[in-house]
Amino acid sequence: MKLYDCKPAPNPRRVRIFMAEKGIEIETVQIDLGSGEQFGEVFMKINPDCAVPVLELDDGSYISEVFAICHYLEDTQPEPSLLGTTNEERARILMWHCKVEQQGLAAVADAFRNTTKRMKDHAVTGSVSYPQIPELAERGRSRVQEFFLKLDKRLADNEFVARDRYSIADITAMVVVDFAAWVKLSLPEDGINLRRWYESVSGRPSAAA
Repeated sequence: MKLYDCKPAPNPRRVRIFMAEKGIEIETVQIDLGSGEQFGEVFMKINPDCAVPVLELDDGSYISEVFAICHYLEDTQPEPSLLGTTNEERARILMWHCKVEQQGLAAVADAFRNTTKRMKDHAVTGSVSYPQIPELAERGRSRVQEFFLKLDKRLADNEFVARDRYSIADITAMVVVDFAAWVKLSLPEDGINLRRWYESVSGRPSAAA
């Protein structure tokens, strides 16, 4: 298998952390998003959505989207489970993972993609040109701050985001915090629960993946 990756980008990092937690090693192919390699004819045959990560299977077929790739890897190597082991646990992890993606990751992406100069004509992922909208950037920044407050409240009575053990929801939430720093948004000073959790998860060896 091969993982089409871009070392600095948040989404492929989520997969690398997932792999590191499981001890999975897969050959990586770096795609230079900064130079626009994702829009080239070669990569667009791999993923017409012009985005990483993409997992190439042994038969030459491809799986894109972070959760789909992680689901495949979880089935390939179930332990340690990062997606849950019972129906209820899987549902709760998926629920919180969706919340983190929708309320946190998407909000940071709006703030980042609508302000970064090199994304002037690519404010939305994909091959279609979309202009930047400053108002979306400001709304994104506001949503990120609200998300941090919600997550701090959630972590007041929970060691981890979705369950009593580390899961994919923690991976994505940690990446959101680090991604938010790209647009100069940091954890709230009074977010003691959020800061405790972040110190814990970012100290795991997999965080360096």
